[in-house]
Amino acid sequence: MKKNRLLAKWLNNDLSPDELAEFEASPDFEKYKKIKMYTDHLEVADLDENAMLSNILSQKKQTPKVVPLYKKWAFRAAAIFVLALGITFALKYLVPQTQKADFGERTTFSLPDNSEVVLNSGSEIRYKKWNWDNKRHLELQGEAYFRVAKGRRFEVHTNLGKVTVLGTQFNVKARKNRFDVVCYEGRVKVNYANTQILLTHGQSVSFENGKQVKRSVVSLQPEWMNNQICFYKENIKSLLDEVQRQYNIKIELHTKDTTALFTGKLPAKDLDVALQIISTTYHLEAKKTSNNTIIFDEK
Repeated sequence: MKKNRLLAKWLNNDLSPDELAEFEASPDFEKYKKIKMYTDHLEVADLDENAMLSNILSQKKQTPKVVPLYKKWAFRAAAIFVLALGITFALKYLVPQTQKADFGERTTFSLPDNSEVVLNSGSEIRYKKWNWDNKRHLELQGEAYFRVAKGRRFEVHTNLGKVTVLGTQFNVKARKNRFDVVCYEGRVKVNYANTQILLTHGQSVSFENGKQVKRSVVSLQPEWMNNQICFYKENIKSLLDEVQRQYNIKIELHTKDTTALFTGKLPAKDLDVALQIISTTYHLEAKKTSNNTIIFDEK
């Protein structure tokens, strides 16, 4: 195979300028370069030359077996090729995979079992492909909607709590000290601190600063999937944080009264209307600046 021949000659520093240019242009060159760098630094223990000489003289002379140089390098090339395959496998299956949705964006992707995940703005998920069917386990920062395929236990871990299902549709939101879980189909087990709750279709639970709020849900999927930002008894700082994520803007709040809780919906695709609702609800005045910043002042 031409590729292996070039690899063997490259390891022996025996490539012509044209062959070297061709080899360096191959997609696997950087991988072979790194592997060669590591193998070139391998060290072996120092030899005791006197002991070796005595051992040779004491043995019956035998005809030395000569290994052609090209075979030596071919063996080394094959070993490096196998090592490269192992590294590729590890990077693909053993190293955690990361999916992100930046501010103002959403990301939809499928897990190895074809479970579907939709990440809301400013969110991230990490998981491993290796042995996924037996250990369906991922870590979430932010908010995501899941359509889980039937199978073994499926776990979503956040810094605030854990959600466990077998196959269902649900939404998980973990922002700062607020933890929300909504079940849209099937059953969901929620663990928060020392509390464990079982949710069924149309039920939701929220935790904030150790306090629990349980409520019913009438929508068929999260409102943010339909370009609406839904809030239930959330303070203005949490509300503005979510608006910043959805619109990828910066908001400054200049008011002392931040205790009133907000329950309602804001549009996720019409900033002017969202600002008007916030201003009317909290008796504020919104000003836009040239650097994509919104300033809320008391009227």
